[in-house]
Amino acid sequence: MENESENKTDFQDKDRSEIIENTIRQYADMIYRIAYQNTGNFHDAEDILQEVSITLVTADAPITEPVHIKPWLIRVTINKCRDLCRRKKRTKTESLEDHLDISVEEKPAIIEELLQLPELYRNILYLYYYENLNIREISEALHKNINTIRSGLQRGRKKLKEILIREAQG
Repeated sequence: MENESENKTDFQDKDRSEIIENTIRQYADMIYRIAYQNTGNFHDAEDILQEVSITLVTADAPITEPVHIKPWLIRVTINKCRDLCRRKKRTKTESLEDHLDISVEEKPAIIEELLQLPELYRNILYLYYYENLNIREISEALHKNINTIRSGLQRGRKKLKEILIREAQG
């Protein structure tokens, strides 16, 4: 009897680790892109991806529920980005990149403009246009009312348009 119980536990652990590995593979790009558009830094985005992966392993994530895992990952990613921004404000460190002449990948132009938007608008626009989530899915992921998401999408588009026009005029 004891052996049977141990075998079931081993099987469940293997099954769980396989599900987690597949989940990370499936959503790693999305997590990275959300982290990048929130932090504006490739290195921070990589750190966030790693932190979210660790959280997926250690937390009670809804890994067996495909409908819930994507919103859960989006929420955890955005929260990790917020935590990182708070830590950076407290520590007031300078980036090494500011002092070295290292060429870093070019940022897509629209991401720079998105970074100028308030966090809520930035996340709504990013999830809508880059991750192709609908308003209901964004509402679930951000734990916001559907009408808040709709108005955030409208206001975010308007503010983004103003930024793009201002930059085009030089």
